[in-house]
This record gives sequence, structure tokens and C-alpha cells, in this order.
Amino acid sequence: MGDVLFVAANIARHLGVDPEQALRSTNAKFERRFRHIETRLAEQGLAGRQPLDLLDSLWDEAKAIEKGKPA
Repeated sequence: MGDVLFVAANIARHLGVDPEQALRSTNAKFERRFRHIETRLAEQGLAGRQPLDLLDSLWDEAKAIEKGKPA
């Protein structure tokens, strides 16, 4: 796995992308979307394991909100 990460970082570098910044940005986006899911589940009074289709729909909702589209 280390070799794969090394190659990915080098590809990013060759494309003029700062690999560390790209990873930080992606992690921040993931955290925002995950918090959205947690918030929406709490609003609905849901806790614990939930069906994957519900989680997927909430993930899509978070993506739509970030893109400025109606959920």
C-alpha cells in the first residue's frame, strides 16, 4: 500500500497538484458530509446502524447541498 501511495503522490506532483493539500481537502469534504448524515439521522430520531440506502441518500443530499442544488 505504501508503494501505491508513493506513486499517487508522484502522479499528483507531476500534475502540479500538492498531494498533501488535495488529501486534506478531500478529508474535510468527507467530514462535512459525514456530519450532515449524523445531523439528519439525529433530526429523524435515528441512532445506531441504518440501512445503506438511507445512508446513501443522505450522502447524496449532502453532496447536492455542497453543489448548491436542491436535495
